[in-house]
Amino acid sequence: MSNTPMAANPLTRAVLEIDEYASGLGWDQPARLFALVDTARLRAQEPSLAAQLGLTEEPETTGLTPIEQDEVPTDKALDEFLATIAWPDAVAGCALTVERLMLPPSAEAQVPQGLSEGRLAQWVAEHPDRQEVRMTVAVLRDGTRESALRLREKDAPTEVLTGGNLVPGLAEALSATFEE
Repeated sequence: MSNTPMAANPLTRAVLEIDEYASGLGWDQPARLFALVDTARLRAQEPSLAAQLGLTEEPETTGLTPIEQDEVPTDKALDEFLATIAWPDAVAGCALTVERLMLPPSAEAQVPQGLSEGRLAQWVAEHPDRQEVRMTVAVLRDGTRESALRLREKDAPTEVLTGGNLVPGLAEALSATFEE
């Protein structure tokens, strides 16, 4: 199915699968939103969809299947867009992959005060120590989180950093999509 390394838990495997998918699309891509559904439940309740997704031949009976959603609008702030989402009960979790520019902690003291959001983004984009990063963040209804970070300059599957608290703000925003 994929070259995704085996991970200890289904959420980590799903995040790495999404990271691999995004990597195959290349860089400079828009944000992508995924529903995470229980693979066994999907096979049982939606066998034709499971077949369409190539899940009928999979030997694994547990896990999460990422299903890409409609395009994330580019004319709306990401946090505003996420605030409009509500998931049906069949969705066990969700994930988002997004590219951003990142500065090392040492650059924090250099940030000019009083910049507008647009000017700050321009300042970061022009900073010599900036790094392009692809973040894939996933959350489950129960609050479990996982993230994968891939730097453009180290664009290899063996260089992907994973952890539950790598992008806490985005994880919080995704968790909020499950709140009633």
